Amino acid sequence: MSNSKNKIIELKNVSMTFRDSDTPVLNNISLDIHDNEFVTLLGPSGCGKTTTLRIIGGFATPDKGDLLFNGKRINDVPPYKRQVNTVFQKYALFPHLNVYDNVAFGLRISKVPEKEIKQRVAEMLEIVDLAGFEKRTIDQMSGGQQQRIAIARALVNNPKILLLDEPLGALDLKLRKEMQIELKKIQQRMSITFVYVTHDQEEALTMSDTVVVMNKGEIQQIGTPQDIYNEPVNAFVANFIGESNILPGIMHRDYLVEFAGNNFDCVDGGFEEMEPVDVVIRPEDITIVPASDEVLNGVVETVTFKGVHYEIVVNAYSDYWIVHSTKSANVGEVVGLSFTPEDIHIMKKSEMPKITRYTVGRSEEA
Repeated sequence: MSNSKNKIIELKNVSMTFRDSDTPVLNNISLDIHDNEFVTLLGPSGCGKTTTLRIIGGFATPDKGDLLFNGKRINDVPPYKRQVNTVFQKYALFPHLNVYDNVAFGLRISKVPEKEIKQRVAEMLEIVDLAGFEKRTIDQMSGGQQQRIAIARALVNNPKILLLDEPLGALDLKLRKEMQIELKKIQQRMSITFVYVTHDQEEALTMSDTVVVMNKGEIQQIGTPQDIYNEPVNAFVANFIGESNILPGIMHRDYLVEFAGNNFDCVDGGFEEMEPVDVVIRPEDITIVPASDEVLNGVVETVTFKGVHYEIVVNAYSDYWIVHSTKSANVGEVVGLSFTPEDIHIMKKSEMPKITRYTVGRSEEA
């Protein structure tokens, strides 16, 4: 994210609790969104990401805190007076109108001259690759095409910000991947701000300039996809963004950590002496080598071919390690696990996300 860009949206100490609950859905969050930025709000169900989107769109009002648009407070400004449009997972297209009339609908409500409507609709349909489909009915269009119609209808009004609430959720995997690329192209071509909500980590990493990881109404980390993946601030982020080996450890001192029954050099400091920590090592950062006294040794439990790599589970010092390797191994074989100090990430203890973790013979909820 470039700080040279102007802040277009600012959420300042925003909190919100639903009337039928004592637990806040948003707990004192602050977030800056910049002009022409593709921002993704990422997290598990119930983390507050959709509520954040609704507050920006004007469909929900925070109990505390302020929402600023270009420096002006807009908490009480209704949705239709905001320079914001929203695309929902259910596209809410008008089935009795053809493609052209669906896209033109908002312009006609705003009493834009018909000549200008024709020009703007044509330009927008070209941008979303639907030129020539103007007279088609909605039920003649595929799911991916319907999504592009919904985006065109939202963008033809020239909003400063487009909000997208899990718009790819109803599409099959292949089409979803294609639309990830298309959405990023559209955002760059239109040069407007996209705020995107998803629980899909790959989607967030593929499209975003900035990823905002949320959990239980709080922001865990804000950064580029590379920052979030390579330098997670806690075990929640590490385990939610991609697969990770997360083990309990103790920092003896700066740059020396104990885990899996051994002391290891690392590159992290700033912890208390003998402080309990979480140790994170990504599966792709571990190399399987011959067993020896120089490395951590374990027994291969399972080997699964994943296409690009093998996923190998190794039982080492009472923990199950996931290793991604282009080379296979034999079940029951004793192997060594090799990694460098740079591959070891030390972080403060945090609550783990409830997602599937590996156990021998089955998977279970952690």
